[in-house]
Amino acid sequence: MAVRPVFVASLERRICVCENTEFEFFSGFSDKQKQRCIQSLHQAFAEKNAEKKILEISSKSETELGVKLSAFHLTIRTKAGKEVPVECVFQAGKEFEEGGPYTDLLDVSPKAAKRDERLKNSGRIRAFHFEDLTFATEPKTYFYHWLYINALHMHSDLAEQVLCYDAFTDIEFNPKKSINCQAEAAAVYVSLRRRRLLQEALKSKEAFLDMVYSD
Repeated sequence: MAVRPVFVASLERRICVCENTEFEFFSGFSDKQKQRCIQSLHQAFAEKNAEKKILEISSKSETELGVKLSAFHLTIRTKAGKEVPVECVFQAGKEFEEGGPYTDLLDVSPKAAKRDERLKNSGRIRAFHFEDLTFATEPKTYFYHWLYINALHMHSDLAEQVLCYDAFTDIEFNPKKSINCQAEAAAVYVSLRRRRLLQEALKSKEAFLDMVYSD
């Protein structure tokens, strides 16, 4: 057995609710084993939340939408008009005590960007950058959520489809090892849309901070 978070869009005070869900875990690194884990996790969540529609967001998702919403595939448009995967922009935006931002990561594959050795050997993260904007390291998910949600909003077709779902998972995400999660960012996006707060939140990074983290 294992426990993984399911991120649920909320209309209550909290913008996103995390429901830790126990499920039968299938070991192995193949896509088939990952998908068995996804099915098991979703089934366990559905037993207590039958009314909520759930979506896996990762490259292992069994749905085309879930794959397209992965940070490895979802792109954000720069001021120069270039489409860059969210994962690359996130990794390229890190400023460390001893180096960075490593903007050359904008031009490599998402997998290569995530595995770049400089990200592990440059000390602590001091800030995040995207074009002319600088983000603090607190709240810890601030920059990633802002980046992912802005990217998703640029793709109206995907944005409309994701509104059909209430809860989101990422089978690759382990909160004991990582902080940022694309499934959580998607849940926050849906919450903001359903509360009619998204346009206000995207006016500035300060407005986003206030809307998403005020509680």
